[in-house]
Amino acid sequence: MSHHDERTFVMVKPDGVQRGLIGEIVSRFEERGLKLVAGKFIQIDRELAHEHYGEHEDKPFFDDLVEFITAGPVFAMVWEGADATRQVRSMVGETDPAESAPGTIRGDFGLDLGRNVIHASDHEDEGANEREIDLFFEEDELLDYERIDAAWLYEGEDH
Repeated sequence: MSHHDERTFVMVKPDGVQRGLIGEIVSRFEERGLKLVAGKFIQIDRELAHEHYGEHEDKPFFDDLVEFITAGPVFAMVWEGADATRQVRSMVGETDPAESAPGTIRGDFGLDLGRNVIHASDHEDEGANEREIDLFFEEDELLDYERIDAAWLYEGEDH
């Protein structure tokens, strides 16, 4: 990882998987210039769901969250790039698709708050990324490699 790079956790939720949006979503991050460093197609069990959504445990919608995230497979990923968490969040849009601008992932593919296609780490919660990456990936599953176009993505990089 170069000095300006950051890693961020992203997950295509069961609704996004069922609707065949994995490829479209991966393409958007790739086209933006972010680098995929880990990916895993998994079925989340209740235990992992409880850990992932632990902060919401006492909220009335918690059971629905767990029910939904365990309803079908998800595609978990780690993306890397300059200011990656903030960049990804802006591409994903607001939690509520109705408030998300067209052009964002939720603005283009979501209509319903509870079915918002994708999860991305919160850039305002400092530990969120690390916590979520650790929850879904082992250290050796995060790959370190140079993308061939890296020199063209950032100013001041050697060509």
